[in-house]
Amino acid sequence: MTTKKELGDFSLVIFGGDGDLAMKKIFPALYFRLKHGQIETASDIIVVSNNKKTTTEFRAELTENLNNKLKKPKANWIEKLCGMTTYLEIELTDPANYLPLKKSLEKAGEEHVLLYYSTPSSLFSVISGSMHSNGMITDKTKVVLEKPLGSDLKSFEEVNTTIRKYFNENQIYRIDHYLGKETVQNLMVLRFANHLFEMAWNSQNIDYVEITVAESLGVGTRKGYYDNYGALKDMVQNHLLQLLCLVAMEPPAVLDADSVRDEKLKVLKALVPFDESNVGKRTIKGQYTRGKIEDDFVKSYQEDIDGYNSETETFVALRTYVQNWRWSGIPFYLRTGKRMTSRYSEIVINFKHVPHNVFPKLAPIDRNKLIIRLQPDESIELVQMAKIPGPGGYRYKPISLELDYLASIGKKFPDAYERLIMDVVRGNQTLFMREDEVRASWKWVHSIMDNWTKTEQELKLYQAGTEGPGDEILKDGHSWNEAQSEEE
Repeated sequence: MTTKKELGDFSLVIFGGDGDLAMKKIFPALYFRLKHGQIETASDIIVVSNNKKTTTEFRAELTENLNNKLKKPKANWIEKLCGMTTYLEIELTDPANYLPLKKSLEKAGEEHVLLYYSTPSSLFSVISGSMHSNGMITDKTKVVLEKPLGSDLKSFEEVNTTIRKYFNENQIYRIDHYLGKETVQNLMVLRFANHLFEMAWNSQNIDYVEITVAESLGVGTRKGYYDNYGALKDMVQNHLLQLLCLVAMEPPAVLDADSVRDEKLKVLKALVPFDESNVGKRTIKGQYTRGKIEDDFVKSYQEDIDGYNSETETFVALRTYVQNWRWSGIPFYLRTGKRMTSRYSEIVINFKHVPHNVFPKLAPIDRNKLIIRLQPDESIELVQMAKIPGPGGYRYKPISLELDYLASIGKKFPDAYERLIMDVVRGNQTLFMREDEVRASWKWVHSIMDNWTKTEQELKLYQAGTEGPGDEILKDGHSWNEAQSEEE
């Protein structure tokens, strides 16, 4: 167990800390880390928002939220977390209003200050400038930035330039919660600690790779945000590209932040960009119409956003290539969408067929697959061919060898936000994006965005409750893995 001596006390300032993200993710993560002894009650949590409420009122909201969100929460730990938490009503756009926050930090007296920007990125500049003008940023201050980091390369550069006025790169933690998932972390161990897999992890043995992040929900309360972004910017530019980097990267020389991120950057730079000649063949954008999910009727995207002329994509599928020695010619299929059959995220490594079938009179031999499931249930599954027991010759079928984390390890995994918040406290940037990574991902995504516009790419409609129109980009007899249906 990590001790107080290793981590020390800190002050965590959560801007927008009474919002949806903080209540669903940040505070539950803080509850479990407090309960497990990684956070001491001497640390301070300061929630900053422009909503009119008192600390007492916010603590009551937080208590109700944690009781509803968590399974069998302990009242004493909720009480301790609330006791650490102070609410400050501040109009964020006026630097003169930040004096109560300065006084609160001075009273806490902690040198270790974490700033968590759980706000739209349009506020990052004014918050940072206000903190700086009030003398609340030092070389020990750390800042956590939630996505989206801009809506394109230009706006990212504007946000990043502003942040870099006040913080050095080693103080900035650009969060992507997918990188904090336990199975994503295990992908590194699976590859680099197992000779069997690392020797097979190349174009000589792998036929193609799939990365799918599927959602059964629609846009919900995010309709204003989502209609300005769409699936490409909201999911592909960050989550899916980060997963692709972890699958395709070379082994780092050492497992430190910059070595890992150097290798991820090489992958992003090796991705083949799209142009007018191939964007229509290798990418699909779609939008959901009315349909049924688990026998429940759901509205179309146009109805969900109360509009009938939106061209925003709710589904993206694409085929891309990593142009380097290890992956030459191997297609990477990326797919994400809303209102699909079920909620699941997985990486599927499809190995090549055996070079010669010694059972020619029997059914074709299926390829081996390594299925890495990220949600809703984290697991790793190796699909291999095995003989069906019984006399009368050879009969075979695919059999799965599965590592079920919960069954094997027998305890709750830390949520991604638990891991990531503790990494910020420790100063470990390995699971956070460096500015050149984000810049490279935006440049590559622009090759899709810009050429969709140039070619007037068709928006394909798909019925809610289906897997979307992703089959059109597949080649050479490839197919998407059939994921098991899971409840949302």
